[in-house]
Amino acid sequence: MKILALDTATEACSAALWLDGEVIERYAYAPREHNQLILPMLNGLLADAGVTLAGLDALAFGRGPGSFTGVRIATGVVQGIAYAASLPVAPVSTLAAMALEAIGETGDEFAMPCIDARMGEVYWSVYRRAGDGAVDLMAEEAVLAPDAVPMPDGASGVGIGSGWVTYEARLRAALPAGSVRTVLANRFPRAGHIATLAVPLIRQGRTVSAEHAQPVYLRDDVAKKPAGLA
Repeated sequence: MKILALDTATEACSAALWLDGEVIERYAYAPREHNQLILPMLNGLLADAGVTLAGLDALAFGRGPGSFTGVRIATGVVQGIAYAASLPVAPVSTLAAMALEAIGETGDEFAMPCIDARMGEVYWSVYRRAGDGAVDLMAEEAVLAPDAVPMPDGASGVGIGSGWVTYEARLRAALPAGSVRTVLANRFPRAGHIATLAVPLIRQGRTVSAEHAQPVYLRDDVAKKPAGLA
């Protein structure tokens, strides 16, 4: 199976090829440069691997949450490629991709991916290591104040993401004592993990057509400020 994946949902920009179990990735921390970088990254990966769009089985993308502009870029790019090449698309959660990285790096059972959502809020969820190398959602993805983040009873694990850079003290105070074993701060979603999580979705036929490859923002109105903020 050959999958082309991309992510532009945060300050990082990345593209990856999943080639029958091998992952080749290009990654850059490049705020506000996603429009300029993502297509050259994708084209470079295909050229280096000697793969054409016609030779792909599917596409995958980080469907959010993340920055509104970044998630829209990824959605637009994947829709354009999917239309042009008649390829199915696997939308993958950016929080799940970060959880996969954290669990794979630390061996912890639970991961708490957290992206700084600005306006005093975070994008948050809790994932658990799955037996097939994937991750299972244990606390629904949500946008909320750092003081209100939920944690499953008795769970402990690793925190990951930019939200931990901005709000680590408040997040630790909100969570049960001892539930945060370690923190991988200042990490961002990566297309390689997006591709890995897309594999079971594609095998199970859980893909969508180009027009149904839609972003997940969590916050309905980017211009609306949370209560209590001037």
